[in-house]
Amino acid sequence: MSTTVTDEQIQALVSTAKPYSLALLHWGPERRRDGADAIELEHQRRMVSLRAEGVIAVLCPVGSDTVAGVAIMTVPAEEAAEIMAGDPCVRAGMIRCEVHPCHGFPGDTLPA
Repeated sequence: MSTTVTDEQIQALVSTAKPYSLALLHWGPERRRDGADAIELEHQRRMVSLRAEGVIAVLCPVGSDTVAGVAIMTVPAEEAAEIMAGDPCVRAGMIRCEVHPCHGFPGDTLPA
């Protein structure tokens, strides 16, 4: 590490933390079921819509045989779990979703 960070800088950053929810999406046993492509397209449409509405702040599909994606959601964990339970891929058993409360720092972004 080449950047020096002071205790005061850490405390200042920690004081800006806000609650979010982390949704971890794992591929489920029905990933390759009949009609999977159409169901996954509806999942993608729903996730992009949630992103456009501000419910998902960061959306990261994952290119893995086990992990389908990660989403940082702007709603409490209980609400995020309810939202994700209604996802087409979750309902079809194609994706399993874990939701965890987390904290983030407003203004953090992905590099362009």
